[in-house]
Amino acid sequence: MMSIPLIEKEEVPKYKFVAHDVLKTDMERRDRFHKLEKAMLLGNGYKAKVKITFETLEGMKKIETTVWEASEDQLMIKSDVMIPIHSILDVEL
Repeated sequence: MMSIPLIEKEEVPKYKFVAHDVLKTDMERRDRFHKLEKAMLLGNGYKAKVKITFETLEGMKKIETTVWEASEDQLMIKSDVMIPIHSILDVEL
């Protein structure tokens, strides 16, 4: 199994995200959105961190952070850093 580098959340803005949705099925996309909603509740209510794996043009990356807001298109983490939802592969709660 390939090792995905864990980066600091402050490094996220230096990467370019893929333009396509990394998940293939509607069921996978719904599951991702439900996990992101839970991550947002955990972040806002308990300041709990989650691990988020996402795909960039430079390859897959992983961060451990608190989720502040999740919309249908964007995920906002600390320091107003935004990650496009379509680039997120997994959310570990």
